[in-house]
Amino acid sequence: AQATCHGINGLGISGPLQDMTFSVSEGTTGVHVIYQFTIEPPAVSLRLSGEKDDVIEIASTDGYLYLNGSLDRENKAIHRLQVEALNVMGEKVKGPYSITINVQDINDNPPKFEKSKYYGTVWQNSHPGSNIGTLHATDMDKKNTLNSRLQFRIVDQNPKIPLDSLFIIQQEAGTFQLSSSSLNKQVVSAYSVTVEVTDKVFTTLCDVKINVIDINDQIPIFEKSDYGNCTILEDTPEGEVILEIQATDADEPFTGSSQIIYQIEEGDQNKNFIIETDPQTNRGFVKINKALDFEMSSTYNLTVKATNPEPLVQGVQYNSSSIAYFRVVVVDANEVPVFSKNTYIADIFEDVPIGTLVMTVTANDPEGDQIRYTLENNKRNWLEIETVSGKIYTAAPLDREAEHDYKVQVTATEENKKSRSSTAIFIIHIKDVNDNPPRLAKGNHLFFCHPLRGGVKAEIQATDDDEQLYPPELAFSLGGSENIKSDWEISRIDGTRAYLSPKHTNLEEKQYSIPLIINDNGEPPLEGDLNLQGLVVGGVFLRMKNKKRKELKKNAPKPSELKTLT
Repeated sequence: AQATCHGINGLGISGPLQDMTFSVSEGTTGVHVIYQFTIEPPAVSLRLSGEKDDVIEIASTDGYLYLNGSLDRENKAIHRLQVEALNVMGEKVKGPYSITINVQDINDNPPKFEKSKYYGTVWQNSHPGSNIGTLHATDMDKKNTLNSRLQFRIVDQNPKIPLDSLFIIQQEAGTFQLSSSSLNKQVVSAYSVTVEVTDKVFTTLCDVKINVIDINDQIPIFEKSDYGNCTILEDTPEGEVILEIQATDADEPFTGSSQIIYQIEEGDQNKNFIIETDPQTNRGFVKINKALDFEMSSTYNLTVKATNPEPLVQGVQYNSSSIAYFRVVVVDANEVPVFSKNTYIADIFEDVPIGTLVMTVTANDPEGDQIRYTLENNKRNWLEIETVSGKIYTAAPLDREAEHDYKVQVTATEENKKSRSSTAIFIIHIKDVNDNPPRLAKGNHLFFCHPLRGGVKAEIQATDDDEQLYPPELAFSLGGSENIKSDWEISRIDGTRAYLSPKHTNLEEKQYSIPLIINDNGEPPLEGDLNLQGLVVGGVFLRMKNKKRKELKKNAPKPSELKTLT
């Protein structure tokens, strides 16, 4: 069972230990007895634990549950505790029992505005009832009770011109409104209003600053309607000011009603021009927005309109006073030739015949002059260009192994007195063909010791200078007579290495010549022929001879260059 007690303010209410709930008002002072628990044998004392917060106590031998200070509902609305009965040895004999204390709210917190000062604006021609803004305030007391119910009212207005009570505030909602239309920016430009919010016990004030905004009832007026001709070169850089224009507005300075925006209404379909406004003076600066082209258009007849960012009041419209005219005359400039591309790229096999057409470059002169083409940085002289047509041909054999990306500069020069020129880049990606037979990379200075022992062998490593998309797969084999093949053998290690070894140990101590063939399995397949020459006691010298190239010079190894293999 659980008992509930309300409104306990002193002695006289007591009972046995059991689960109980109490309601206590916050803000009590001094010692405040809540309840007295009876202590029944064998219990001699009580013990209290839980959310006491140094305020809730129990007299252990008398059983009084009491407060030694005040509780704060806004800090903690519910306190949960436990009480136990103890014997003379301090051992628990009964309990624990749940004790719940609900803290009742009192109006002990003043309302607070969300801001210390509010700002609002209102047009001088606004109608009564126009909303200016909403004030917000809060109260920490319990929500939806009289303790937290707030009301607003205006307590002061300065200045009181042309009359007091120009503004009203909704009592419950805090909505700030205009009560009269008698506002005139030229008479009073700002009002200071003091607003009060109250919960019937506490009151808080805040200031509201109301700025009166001028209405946009004046249009911009140009200082002159025709600015005449403005002559410029067609290569005038973007962003350069070519003309300054000026209009004025009688509305309040530095507001949306007097700020001027200049817009080109007619004559500039490609947006070649732009007008920027100085916010301090409202002066307009006409600038180049896009590169001009005399050949496309030599004259621009422009119509400019001056407007405000704020809309005009009803009944006022822009007229011819807000419009001006000027003409831009573009003077031709001798421009450089223009290539169709900045970079030309072509792919070509390295074995194409001399005189193969690789690429045709084109450039046009804006003035229509004849173009002459030349090549620069043609370091290997692999290319040549026809000066009139721009056709680029091969002028020498290409070699991908020497350079796989060949880059030159193409120059286009106009044939006139000034001879202005421009350049483009031409890159050829040289594609590989199988034009290099395999060659030895390791094993050209070898020898075997006499007398021979079984299992001796010498490693040979070969390579191929052609482009390899995958690891090469070279095939090794012996050439020559059957006697050679009966005395020697070649065995593969991997795609680039093999072992050369004698088949028996009774070879004589002398110099041998052993033909070796290496095939690259390419398209078309190429072979490298090598003669392995040397002494069984001295050494075996490997020399490579390519079927498609000149035979390499025969250089016998010096004794100091020989390596012993065992």
